[in-house]
Amino acid sequence: MKKPSSLTCLVLGILSSAVGQAARADFISDSKATLGLRNFYFNNDYRDRPGPAGQSKTEEWAQGFMLNYSSGFTAGTLGFGVDALGLMGVTLDSGGGNHRGSSMIPDDGTGATDQWSRLGLTGKVRLGKTEARLGTLQPKLPILVSNDGRLLPQTFQGGQVTSNDIDNLTLTAGRLDQATGRASTDRTGLAVNGGTRQSNDFVFAGADYKVTKNLLAQYYVANLEDYYTQQFFGLQHVLALGAGQSFKTDLRYFDTGASGANGSASGRAEGHRVGGYTRHGSGEIDNRTWSAMFTYTLGGHALTGGYQSVSDDSNFVQLNQGTLPDKGAAGSSVYLFTDRMLASFTRVGERTWFGQYAYDFAALGVPGLRASMVYLKGDGIQTVAGAEKQEWERDLALDYVIQSGAFKNVGIGWRHAALRSQIDPDQDQTRLIVSYTLALF
Repeated sequence: MKKPSSLTCLVLGILSSAVGQAARADFISDSKATLGLRNFYFNNDYRDRPGPAGQSKTEEWAQGFMLNYSSGFTAGTLGFGVDALGLMGVTLDSGGGNHRGSSMIPDDGTGATDQWSRLGLTGKVRLGKTEARLGTLQPKLPILVSNDGRLLPQTFQGGQVTSNDIDNLTLTAGRLDQATGRASTDRTGLAVNGGTRQSNDFVFAGADYKVTKNLLAQYYVANLEDYYTQQFFGLQHVLALGAGQSFKTDLRYFDTGASGANGSASGRAEGHRVGGYTRHGSGEIDNRTWSAMFTYTLGGHALTGGYQSVSDDSNFVQLNQGTLPDKGAAGSSVYLFTDRMLASFTRVGERTWFGQYAYDFAALGVPGLRASMVYLKGDGIQTVAGAEKQEWERDLALDYVIQSGAFKNVGIGWRHAALRSQIDPDQDQTRLIVSYTLALF
């Protein structure tokens, strides 16, 4: 058996402290537990790009179980509590030889594994409106977004503090040292796409300030040791235009530069480098990305248009463990409007226009039914050969949550995407997800 990490010991210590005070009713009475069920069919056709074993697509079907327990806090000025996350995936069908890599199901060396699982514990402490959490985390922040695009979610290990003690202001800070991929049971260190050396120190801090009822300003800064320092500036505004009408503006800007080993030739030679095209082939991180999205809503209709520009020195980066030796570590998200099913449109020099239409059928008396379609076109991608490349993606989505009867709250989702790229393989992808969350107590 592996020796427990110091972080695990600390979490268990917090748990013991909390349980020792559990006679205080708040810890027990405010506890909640749910069991999430997710049945996931995944088909990705690479068309003319066969994989190492000759297969040209991934086709898999699996069942996921997500047990989520959250305690209340012990009474008193300083409240203690604990959360637990149990995840298990079961392979139903690996497609008769169509298991390609570890996009959704871990690879056991001979093909898709039969089942996999992991457990995460999180100790928490609350003082006023400030909460500190230590253990397993799933951040949803501008500088880091935990990926939940497959059967089981990506998780991170570390600590995070969130404070709402000042009216209209949310302050966030934390440090992470490990990640577990969505198709893995193993923790790895942290990296960027293209990096082969692990870092165990990602620190971040940020503020969300509600300037007015309809205006939100954001600033975040993050540093991944030996890779990069990133600053984020965001502005969101909603303009009410009348009954059932609104116009939302969302502006985002990232400034990312080399830090530590990535800033030196010797450090990059050791593996602290970013993938893709970089100026002079250096592998050094140097990027500025800005994007704007505008959404007009009228009743059940939502029409969106936007633009994104990536500077021409290196790709946009956020945490991405996909090039580390553990293949199950792949799969990441970025806080950009262009992060879609198949591509993220974050390559050097890429300029992307996108448009989306969504409709909520509740406006027609069919609550729970939603549909959307989006098209993105990126060009100006810089390459070593000198010629600029381009790509486009089209995504369709249909979701329905059953509103009554024996299957009330069962969600059914269908996704289909097509990517045509001069950089990546052409792909057609289909996902079918059936989900249900059962409240245990």
